[in-house]
Amino acid sequence: MADDRSRGTTPILLNPFPESRRELWKRGHGRPWQHQVVTKTSSGHLRTAIAADSAQLLGLWALVFDESATAPKRPWRGYAREWLARCLDDRGNVRFSVIEVDGKLVATAIGTLELGVPNPHCVHGRTVRLANVVTLPEHRGQGHGTTLVLDVVSWARSIAADRVDLSATPSGRRIYERLGFMVTLPHA
Repeated sequence: MADDRSRGTTPILLNPFPESRRELWKRGHGRPWQHQVVTKTSSGHLRTAIAADSAQLLGLWALVFDESATAPKRPWRGYAREWLARCLDDRGNVRFSVIEVDGKLVATAIGTLELGVPNPHCVHGRTVRLANVVTLPEHRGQGHGTTLVLDVVSWARSIAADRVDLSATPSGRRIYERLGFMVTLPHA
């Protein structure tokens, strides 16, 4: 796995169970998420991705890596397409949140369940990794990123995850910190 520092990202985590984090859970709907529900947001619809969304998801993910949707096809895209096909219906281990506006995906986020050894920082050994939070440039500033993060956090709660971890770019850090995530430093 690549070192997050090489991409200018900072490890951030959320441990939702301490008293100081309960408000985030409340904002994250406070109940197990109904995975097939479509929720109207101020300027779009929040829903889970379906197989027909694969090409649009790959285009959004390309933005995470500063690639245009029309860039020459790189090997990662084929592997990502295969991974998506395998994981799309695995609602207990993967959450694919999307915002749709006028039939087009404009933002997405992914949560994946990671199982590890229970420890004092992760009592049940269940961590959700939040990744690929991206919004098309022309749709930024409308709260889509916040909506998606809260959706993944709500899903994490519904599957009894101990915490949510992510790596953030400097420009993305403020969203996560505003939502209660805390910067952690890797162990030396």
